[in-house]
Amino acid sequence: MTRTEEFEDLRGLLFSIAYRILGSVAEAEDAVQETWLRYEATPTEPTSTKAFLSAVVTRISIDVLRSARVRREAYVGQWLPEPLLDDPYEDPERAAELADSVSMAALLLLERLSPLERAVFVLREVFGFGFPEVATAVGRSEVACRQLATRARRHMDGGQARFEADRKERDVLAARFFDALLGGDVDGLQDLLAADVQMVGDGGGKAPAFARIVHGAANVARVLAGNFPLLAEIDVHLQPRLLNGDPGVVLRDRDDRVVGTMTLEVLDGRIQTIRSVVNPDKLGHVGPVGDGWALAEAIKQARRSGS
Repeated sequence: MTRTEEFEDLRGLLFSIAYRILGSVAEAEDAVQETWLRYEATPTEPTSTKAFLSAVVTRISIDVLRSARVRREAYVGQWLPEPLLDDPYEDPERAAELADSVSMAALLLLERLSPLERAVFVLREVFGFGFPEVATAVGRSEVACRQLATRARRHMDGGQARFEADRKERDVLAARFFDALLGGDVDGLQDLLAADVQMVGDGGGKAPAFARIVHGAANVARVLAGNFPLLAEIDVHLQPRLLNGDPGVVLRDRDDRVVGTMTLEVLDGRIQTIRSVVNPDKLGHVGPVGDGWALAEAIKQARRSGS
């Protein structure tokens, strides 16, 4: 097998590692490409190609994350991970860990960790790497990595509710939600929302988004019902998709360009969190991106004409 073939066989794993460390599709793809360049330039054959490439992509991702942290501190509004349509890596033996770790809720918890803690957690807890491999990847001793893993696990377990969601029940709830959403059914929406539901929008100052987090079922239902029925009037359609493993939609304008995504976090038969990403910089991998500002203006005009 050639180096190119070996690398392509592992590309999905490398991307999945990088995405969980970085929370960015674009940055993860760049990290994978840089990994290939370093692998191609390596004069000797590694003992284990998987271990070598995983270590390289991890180190690159740690460096990128450190600089990204500075940018995220100056980010306009709420920062959310870039929505992921499909996780390219599958491992039946670790299906639960992989699914849990790619959700937006989990990625936001990972943001609380230091870059080293995050990398150790991803390699050890998500992908099941042994501590010798983890230590090599992050350039720390095995003892240090065990301590990092313990701290990271404590943060993650303390911040995330673990539950088994029935996928069929979850999808039925999501379908009811989006029907009520487009119909402007305030009561129908409120019945599906947890009492303490939160709605968060990420525009990054480059597209209109909710300027603040909206709390509470009544407030969230009212805001949603007051805006989304207008989308049908300007030919915006909602394309149901799994996003980061959770039910959601991709919003497309009349020219089929992407203007946003919405993801639902379901807990105990109710929608707990609604997260929307409309920052165009985070949507290019989903499809051709539309103009969010033009869309917002069209919604305003539709509202005025209907009043």
